[in-house]
Amino acid sequence: MNQLLAVIIDGILYSSWLFVIGVGLTLIYGVMRILNVAHGSLYALGAYAGSSLAGYWISHGYPPLGSYAALLVAAILVGLVASPIIERGLLRLVYGKDEVVLVLVTYSVFLILEDLIKLMWGVDPIFVPEPYGLLGSFSVGDLSYPIYSLALVLVSVLAGIGLTYILNYTRQGKILVAVIHDRETAATLGVNVRLVYFLTFTAGAMLAALGGSLTAPTISVQPGIGVEVIVLAFAVVVIGGLGSLGGAALGALIVGMVRSAAVHYVPQVELFSIYVVMALVLIIRPKGLFAVPEARRI
Repeated sequence: MNQLLAVIIDGILYSSWLFVIGVGLTLIYGVMRILNVAHGSLYALGAYAGSSLAGYWISHGYPPLGSYAALLVAAILVGLVASPIIERGLLRLVYGKDEVVLVLVTYSVFLILEDLIKLMWGVDPIFVPEPYGLLGSFSVGDLSYPIYSLALVLVSVLAGIGLTYILNYTRQGKILVAVIHDRETAATLGVNVRLVYFLTFTAGAMLAALGGSLTAPTISVQPGIGVEVIVLAFAVVVIGGLGSLGGAALGALIVGMVRSAAVHYVPQVELFSIYVVMALVLIIRPKGLFAVPEARRI
């Protein structure tokens, strides 16, 4: 019974982390129809910036609780700095091209950012554990978990609720939905599509960086962490359906639970299990469980 409880709790905690990194990817694809491979590097930039800023804050003797604000500020800064360079400086030049071209462009950005990270921070691991242990831990039966993990769950829930509210109940959200369904018609009606694209990419970049900065205190931040993340994020959005917010949540939950069960019961097939689930879903639903319907021009 304890092992089953551990599988469920670990699955929920892992799913919340997956949702934070995956929802930004599905948001960008849903609006801009770009499968953003550079999402993994934006996550890595968030992790490095968060660990650096939090480490600076703690090493200078400032109140430790302020390190959480430092992690949040780092994610916002990464989004604000990287988005104009990537979206305005590069992606806008290839809008309207084949989706394969867009994937190759974002893959190039991914490679550039990976080398830029090594140039700025070097190749030695960075570890800033203070924010992770500062809040203490809680117990569920015989199991003990850091309270920091609950903060990740809270962030994922708030991100999901916030995006759902914006898309469904605000004027800006309805404009976004209009651009998703028909960019040309929306532009004809006076919608600034370029601004919508820029804001969408910025939001997606911030979510990727937020996932990285919040993860930084729990891991050793080192080159290559963005590679694993982009693979997992793709698995989440492909299972749920590209461009679907609800699909991203369900995909994260499925991947999180499957991985948790594999780790506890058959650790040898941990990574393999995720791809098996993705393959099975795509056999039954080639566009994912909650694929966004595409408008058909006649």
